Amino acid sequence: MQKNIYNKNTAKKMKIILLLIIILTFLAGCGSIYDLNNFILPDDIEFIRLVEELNTPKKTCQYMLDNFTFKSYPYICLTPYQLYIIKKGDCNDYANFAIFIAHYHDYETYQIIIFFLNDTYRHSIAVYKEDLYSFSDNGYYFTGKYNYTTFLEIAEYDCYLRDKKYLKYVVYDYDMNIVETGYND
Repeated sequence: MQKNIYNKNTAKKMKIILLLIIILTFLAGCGSIYDLNNFILPDDIEFIRLVEELNTPKKTCQYMLDNFTFKSYPYICLTPYQLYIIKKGDCNDYANFAIFIAHYHDYETYQIIIFFLNDTYRHSIAVYKEDLYSFSDNGYYFTGKYNYTTFLEIAEYDCYLRDKKYLKYVVYDYDMNIVETGYND
């Protein structure tokens, strides 16, 4: 009788562990979404001064390259201020930081989440409407001089840089509205 209870408890624990593994696999990688509309500019004079100073996406990207290091936080998304303080984050943290600052300076901004083919990893990039579109990937700035006129071109080029193919990509505006979804046929 005791053996039966042990087996039932073990089976129950195994089911829970399996469910957790499935959930964590689904959530793995960059690409968490943080609603920047809920972000309140903190009362930190140095941070406010920095936000004022970084008045172009190019300046913001250079700041990120000079001051931040990549560290994966697969289950959380840092606010722009948290990234500024700890100086370590992943692609969604970099994208949120850049999008917030560009939006503050009245740029039209977007975030693209790329779901890679045959991979559970997701990736976030920040997009800015300048003359054409430009984008940043972990602080690296890619300007519209390469004729980025569509979100599809940006997603494909970012995949090319990573030697990956996308399963789908989702484009969000600053207000977290989905403005485009693309699938790789």
